[in-house]
Amino acid sequence: MGKLDEAKDFLQEFGMPEAQKTDIAAYTVLTLADIKPNDNWNAATNNWIRIHDVLRFSSENYNKTYAENTRETIRKNCMHQFREAALIEDNGKATNSPNYRYRITEEALKLIHTYKSYSWQNALKHFRTCHDSLIEMYSSKKKMEMMPVSINGQKLNFSPGKHNALQRAIIEQFAPRFAPRCECLYVGDTIKKDLIKNVAKLRELGFEITLHDKMPDVVLYRADKNWIYFVEAVTSVGPMSPQRIIEIQDMTKNVTAGKIFITAFPDFATYKKFSDDLAWETEVWLSDMPDHMIHLNGDKFMGPRKDR
Repeated sequence: MGKLDEAKDFLQEFGMPEAQKTDIAAYTVLTLADIKPNDNWNAATNNWIRIHDVLRFSSENYNKTYAENTRETIRKNCMHQFREAALIEDNGKATNSPNYRYRITEEALKLIHTYKSYSWQNALKHFRTCHDSLIEMYSSKKKMEMMPVSINGQKLNFSPGKHNALQRAIIEQFAPRFAPRCECLYVGDTIKKDLIKNVAKLRELGFEITLHDKMPDVVLYRADKNWIYFVEAVTSVGPMSPQRIIEIQDMTKNVTAGKIFITAFPDFATYKKFSDDLAWETEVWLSDMPDHMIHLNGDKFMGPRKDR
C-alpha cells in the first residue's frame, strides 16, 4: 500500500468512524506525523502544526492540492474527532489565534511508531485498554484551561485566548462599574458563538435578528435606565467604526431603548492602533484601566468640572 492507503488503514484500525477515514483525514494524519512517501512509520513525530500545514504538506509531498477553504473541513471533520479520540491535542490557544496548533498525543505517537511492525497489534490492544482514560485525561486538560466567568449570576466557562479574556473583563469589570444591575443579553465564545443569547428579551426590545447578522461581542441591558450597551472587543472584528455603527443601527432600527456604543481594548497601546478607525459618539474602555472611560462625544460632556 502507498502511504495514503496506509494512513486510512491506520484510522480504520484505530477505530475512527467512516467520515474520518477519507483522503483528507489520511493526509491530515500524515501531516501530523510528518510521514512522507518513503518514510517508515517509526519515524513519525508529533511537532505542533497548523491546519494550513496540512494543505502545504499534502501539496509538497503527495502532489495533492486542496483549496484554502478546505481548512474548515479539516477542522470540523478531522481535528475535532481526532481530539475527542485522544489521537491529538491542541495547545490551548484560542481557535482564532494565529498561534493555535495541534499535535499527536505522546501516547498515540508511541502507537504510531509500531504501525506496520510485529508489535502493532499488541500496542493497539494496550492503547485500547486505556483509551477511555486517555480521552478523559485530555478532555479534563481542555476543561482545566477554560476561563470561568459569572454571567447573570450563572457560572460559565470561556475558551482560553485574548479575545475571551477581554470579554470576561467586559462582563466582570466594565459592567459593574458602568452598567450596574445590567443583564447580559448576548455574549459569544470563540468556540460556542452564542454562549448567552436571550432571544426573547432581544425581540421584546425590538431586535430583528437573522442568521446573517453579526451581533456585537457583548450586549448588555440596563432596565432602570432603559439603556442597551453594545460592546465590541477589539480583539475580534475590530472597533466601533462608522460602518459598524450603521450595521448595528440597521439591526436595531425598531429598538427604542437608548443605545450606547463601546469599544473595549486590553490596553492603551492597542487603543492607539485603532484610534483613527473609531466613530464619533462612541465610548472607549480599557481593561487595564477599568475605572475610566474615554468619550468620543463632542460637546456631550463639555463643561467645567466641579471641585471635589
